Amino acid sequence: MSIYFDSAARKPRDLPVSAAEREARVQLAAAYRVFDHLGWTEMIFNHITLRVPGPEKLFLINPFGLHYREVTASNLVLIDLDGAPVRESAWPVNRAGFVIHSAIHGNLENAHCVMHTHTTTGMAVAALRDGLSPTNFYAAQLAGQVAYHEFEGITVNPDERARLLESLGGRRALILRNHGLLTWGPSLPEAFMLLWTLQRACDVQIASSAAGPLQPIRPEVFAQTVRESGPGEKRTCDDVFAAMVRLVDAKDPGYRD
Repeated sequence: MSIYFDSAARKPRDLPVSAAEREARVQLAAAYRVFDHLGWTEMIFNHITLRVPGPEKLFLINPFGLHYREVTASNLVLIDLDGAPVRESAWPVNRAGFVIHSAIHGNLENAHCVMHTHTTTGMAVAALRDGLSPTNFYAAQLAGQVAYHEFEGITVNPDERARLLESLGGRRALILRNHGLLTWGPSLPEAFMLLWTLQRACDVQIASSAAGPLQPIRPEVFAQTVRESGPGEKRTCDDVFAAMVRLVDAKDPGYRD
């Protein structure tokens, strides 16, 4: 089975670009540049997707073949839940990206953004038998909120979508065992803040575990830490993402084209 999604038989509908879609395109293209700025890239692989507001569940995904720093608002590909492109595109869609992201967009009503990465420390934690250790500041913010999904190979089988959703169990952070990290949110900034927190938790865990025995956190502290954490505050999520967009705008605002 090819990693390229075969949508040649599906004729694009050529819908006009609404103001809401244009806004979504710019925000998602900015996210790809933010990921590049942070080093969360894997050549042309991995995905961030964003639903376009409207009655249909249509979502934007990166053109397969471009590096994140080449993604722009105009070259993002708009597809439906069957993988059919809404408009003509010079670029194909990665099948694994479609399978994973369509499962969440199509079945969780509030899942407007889905993010998936293969960072080194994220994959390292995903490869550990016990997964994420609740022994650092960032991991404590995610106590009880991280789900796990067993590795089934390259995610190109549509049947895996049901099992992935079952693994999620309504949680917004998922460690794909032996694979990588995934988060989703009701907005892009909320998905981003959650992924950033999960990524930092992995970074600190890998660094600290190499230095010596880990200091446990008292169980009674977790509830307060989750309650007061950044991922739980929409305004904080918005402010964090806006700050990151200002950084990438200063480097190259060309992604807006």
